[in-house]
Amino acid sequence: MTGTVDTDLHPGVDVVCLGESMVTFLPSLPGRLADVPSFARTIGGAESNVACALAAAGHTVKWVSRVGADGFGDHLVDAIAAYGVDTSGVRRDPDRPTGIYFRTATDRATDAHEVAYYRAGSAASAMAPGTLSYDDLWAGRVLHVSGITAALSDDCLALMRELTARAPGRPLLSFDVNHRPGLWRDGSGARVLLDLARGADLVFVGEDEAAEAWGLHGGDAIRAALPEPATLVVKRGSAGATVYERNAGGAGESVHGGAGESVHGGAAGGVGSDGVAGGVEADGVEAGGVAGGAVLGGDTVTSVPALRVEVVAPVGAGDAFAAGFLSATLRGLPAAARLRHGHLTAAATLTVPGDLGTPPSRADADRLVDLDPAAWGTLRLGPGWTAATEQEVRTP
Repeated sequence: MTGTVDTDLHPGVDVVCLGESMVTFLPSLPGRLADVPSFARTIGGAESNVACALAAAGHTVKWVSRVGADGFGDHLVDAIAAYGVDTSGVRRDPDRPTGIYFRTATDRATDAHEVAYYRAGSAASAMAPGTLSYDDLWAGRVLHVSGITAALSDDCLALMRELTARAPGRPLLSFDVNHRPGLWRDGSGARVLLDLARGADLVFVGEDEAAEAWGLHGGDAIRAALPEPATLVVKRGSAGATVYERNAGGAGESVHGGAGESVHGGAAGGVGSDGVAGGVEADGVEAGGVAGGAVLGGDTVTSVPALRVEVVAPVGAGDAFAAGFLSATLRGLPAAARLRHGHLTAAATLTVPGDLGTPPSRADADRLVDLDPAAWGTLRLGPGWTAATEQEVRTP
């Protein structure tokens, strides 16, 4: 399953996304939560973010979850449906509330960032084997889930174990690790997430979260610990992203990419490392190219550098990257193009304050993806770039 999905077994829907979404309150002004005078209501949730971005990109998408029989649940279902997402698989719980959370306007990576979650005992935490229909869950060519769901409750973990067990007829299972240490009160999260990832066909993981959760440093070490998925995407922050794909024949076959991108044969457990060439902008997004390291064996490994982006807020960028990559996967595009689509969709979210950005049109995204490596390296994307003219987007 390297870059393709089965169009025969699940012809009805492109992607089914399973997971909790919450009503999100964004502050009207920077500062501590104690000092913020008012908040704007929006929505947030890793899997529903992916669903909305895919629907905005023209795919048929279904969101499966549980929400409370309350006003916040009404808002979530209506807001997500407004993106064109099928919400018929969402169940209403009369006894449990819809989750909500508040966050500050400052960067999540700083000590000043605050998030106040009110999700304990939420309707979504009652998801369990038998409470959701497999007619919904297996309705798509791809089923996308994340590690956040497994952390919500023992019932949710049991559901995730069931879904990540390989079974005949299962759609391509896409799994975003999404390690959130604060959700795992017993400290078991790292081990559980590694086990779940091994049952997936396509895995997204950040290099930083793999280091934090598993003590693994670099893409090759992560691949060595996760040899089972046919496709592994390692997000490398300002250095870009790397995809490891198992070759059908099992032997690495060298393919040469252009300057700033590298494609090479490799294997899980290889001895090489990826390096970064070129400058880094003050906003922390790479300006140069990626040099491929030497690895051995049965994977084809492709690396694509990150874009230069004027970041407004980083929240939701990982979900957007997954949506862009999945969109290109559904279209059968090659590895480098899938990574570039991931970067572009992430850039659309990085340049807005909320969890969801408006992705570029498919025509615009395809045009940018087709740029030669030198032109790709000159792109600089800021707020409003998805609505800009071709010349404006290309201007360094």
